[in-house]
Amino acid sequence: MAFTKTLEKAFEKYVPSPFVIAVFLTLFTIVLGLFFTKNTTDESHIVSILKFWEKGIWNSALLVFGYQMMLILVLGHILVLSKPMSALTDRITSFVHSTTSAVILVSITTMLVAFFNWGLGLIFGAIMARKVAEASLRRGFSINYPLVGASGYVGLMIWHGGISGSAPLKVAETGHLQALMQGITSKEMAAQIPDFIATSETVLSWWNLTIFGVLLLVIPITLYFLAKKSDAKPIHFLKKVESSEFEESVSSKHIENSKIAAISFGVLILVAFFVQYFDTLAKLVITPNMLNFFMLGLGIILHGSFSSFANALGEAISGVSGILIQFPLYFGIMGIMKDAGMVLMISNAFISVSNEVTLPIFTFFSAGLVNIFVPSGGGQWALQGPIVIESALQLGVPLPKMVMALSYGDQITNMLQPFWALPLLAITKLKAKEILPYTIILMLVGSCVFLLGLLLF
Repeated sequence: MAFTKTLEKAFEKYVPSPFVIAVFLTLFTIVLGLFFTKNTTDESHIVSILKFWEKGIWNSALLVFGYQMMLILVLGHILVLSKPMSALTDRITSFVHSTTSAVILVSITTMLVAFFNWGLGLIFGAIMARKVAEASLRRGFSINYPLVGASGYVGLMIWHGGISGSAPLKVAETGHLQALMQGITSKEMAAQIPDFIATSETVLSWWNLTIFGVLLLVIPITLYFLAKKSDAKPIHFLKKVESSEFEESVSSKHIENSKIAAISFGVLILVAFFVQYFDTLAKLVITPNMLNFFMLGLGIILHGSFSSFANALGEAISGVSGILIQFPLYFGIMGIMKDAGMVLMISNAFISVSNEVTLPIFTFFSAGLVNIFVPSGGGQWALQGPIVIESALQLGVPLPKMVMALSYGDQITNMLQPFWALPLLAITKLKAKEILPYTIILMLVGSCVFLLGLLLF
């Protein structure tokens, strides 16, 4: 496919590393803030912008979030390095014998997992892509590894429309909408705001499930044709680390190698997990803390010893270096976008040219644009949510539809923004510029599905 090959060559030649992209976006956001926002402080505008930036970088809540993401990556990687999980994923990938079969298997399973939980989908897709690469090396068949890696990233284009989507879950909380709009909307408008919007009207509505079903069909078909037209590529990726390499030849008397000690402690963690989170699990809600706590206990049990777990940790932790540095840079961008009023500026610009029919469409595009600078679903809802609710009330657009329009726009540009690809890149050892030519095509296909859904439903 000539178009794909042209994209590949362009990205290979011109696209910098994710870290350089984060630096560029930071400088670009600072310039936008200086030229397109008003100074509301007593200090000079540049000083205000730089303070907003610094405040965002060291935002305590976002730093906690960043650490949670690093743990998801590390603990998920540790799980894969255990013997039982390695055997399971090897069994799943035994059905793969070419790029076409690989992209179908990886994309479908990744989207299904991501619809259930974004954190699981984030790590699952990366692990499946890597396991396919290991299988190709072991069994001697060729694949287009960057395309398989892109297939493992598609969960991030459907997650916000899934069960763990930030905006749908927040509006389902009793009193959230009223609190969000307090001091923003008029008393007349406030009287129209419901106490909550049930997930049965958003992520579990028939029309959202229909859109997801269409994507579950269209995305693998798109990947299939890309695979048929693309050439196999050599895998530039570190040697597979066998789980047996993590077992030390130390006497079983040592506590580091004691199966009883490791399994007992792992079981203790899982017992505490179910005691603490049973009610939350019953509601099908999974948080980063829950996921990490569960993976910690399960990882220790599956490795069977503290020494094996610790050595796997040494292998897995090298993959978080990019996140450790780049997350704070994006937090700084979020700080500028929020405190300088840029989110309101972008949203209001789209809303000013909208009507009842086009408002969800413009909300989709504005959310996609904001996501490039604020790659966090929860953070984006906090910033853009009030604008979405106010505009929907003024133009008479159903609130559930507007919530999902924002969710669709937020998730689709993840295929363009490499922020959430960092965990996948760390595990697969791929480069952003290797998968972006394919994810951009998937973004265009997915955008057509979402826009058509917003117009029809």
